[in-house]
Amino acid sequence: MGGTMTAEALPEASQLRRDDSKWPVPPEDGYTADDLFTLHDLPPHTELIDGSLVFVSPQRKFHTLAMYLLEQGLRQHVPEDLRVRREMAVVLGKRNAPEPDLLVVMAEADKDQRQTRYQAADVLLAVEVVSPDSEDRDRDTKPRKYAGAGIKHFWLVEMTGEHDHPTVHTYELDPVNKTYVSTGVHHDRLKLSVPYDINIDLTAIDEL
Repeated sequence: MGGTMTAEALPEASQLRRDDSKWPVPPEDGYTADDLFTLHDLPPHTELIDGSLVFVSPQRKFHTLAMYLLEQGLRQHVPEDLRVRREMAVVLGKRNAPEPDLLVVMAEADKDQRQTRYQAADVLLAVEVVSPDSEDRDRDTKPRKYAGAGIKHFWLVEMTGEHDHPTVHTYELDPVNKTYVSTGVHHDRLKLSVPYDINIDLTAIDEL
């Protein structure tokens, strides 16, 4: 992820707009989820974290390939009552609407082709592929918020080893404390029975 627009005015923000017009001055108490979906001309994949707008930076090839590999693996045996989606906003509350790299949602939450968001209660799994400029958000801020919102499963994907393969850290929600508990670290193969049967060869990223 890239820069963050906080509740303070950004005098150089107009440079981000092709028409050279200025960004609206952020509210004193920050943006809301409603603002995120009504402000015009925001960069693609803008997230809302604690009332601040977070912009996406250019991603490494690893990020794209890891997302593709995991998305294909998730789709392979997805049950009929679930759907696999990528880069869709999830509304966690009034001031938070992050965009997981991948997510598994309830099929009943799917609407028409103009849908722009899901609610936290719709989401069974959120996946974040760590980027160099968003390590703290991917590893700490966003997992805490996903857990606090009750999302049952979370995966954190890191680029590791001499071959730059994905390592997937899997977590499950402790519903009492609203925190994630580690359920495994997967290097060459991701084989799970929850949230459903999943079997992904992580080394296959070399073939993409």
